[in-house]
Amino acid sequence: MNPIYHQAKFINSAPKLKDAPPDQGMEIAFAGRSNAGKSSAINTLVQQNALARVSKTPGRTQLLNFFEIDAKRKLVDLPGYGYAKVPEAIKKDWRQMMESYLHDRQALCGIVQVMDIRHPLTDFDWQMVEWCEHRKLPLHILLTKSDKLKFGAAKTTLLQVQRDLSQADIVVTLQLFSALNKTGIDDVHQVLDEWFGFRKMVVSGD
Repeated sequence: MNPIYHQAKFINSAPKLKDAPPDQGMEIAFAGRSNAGKSSAINTLVQQNALARVSKTPGRTQLLNFFEIDAKRKLVDLPGYGYAKVPEAIKKDWRQMMESYLHDRQALCGIVQVMDIRHPLTDFDWQMVEWCEHRKLPLHILLTKSDKLKFGAAKTTLLQVQRDLSQADIVVTLQLFSALNKTGIDDVHQVLDEWFGFRKMVVSGD
């Protein structure tokens, strides 16, 4: 476990891409359908209870939220998609903001996509996979709330999602994750370390 993530701090909420921090360094963005456990996953990974806002009302994350790891690295909490109880005009604004960020942000170096293990690969999830294909971005999938299923059922779902994603024309990795049971944290940190270049720094420093 890399303790550097524990020092993550909130720096900015951007309603538009023009309001985001300077497009430099490296950013890893967390995406996911509303109520899939995205904010809980971020909080668990940084060992902070309220860095990312957790809401019982799906669709509350309406902004691009930026968290600084260090001077060169940031995590980004993207607006939850699939929000059912939101006016169509707002959905359209959020969709445009998401597309602008995913298409234009040069600092973006990878996407962590959060899916409720009981409802994986929705149409919105596939849309995010297609965006990653378009940008040639590496994609890591967290099948969250894995504690809701018995291990055998959870593993079966993992393998099925893996088979379904084999057709994607990008590098896709996936894992089981539970913010409640704190399972899968080290696996995510290894992915973040690789994308952020921490593992290369350790190797070169030996």
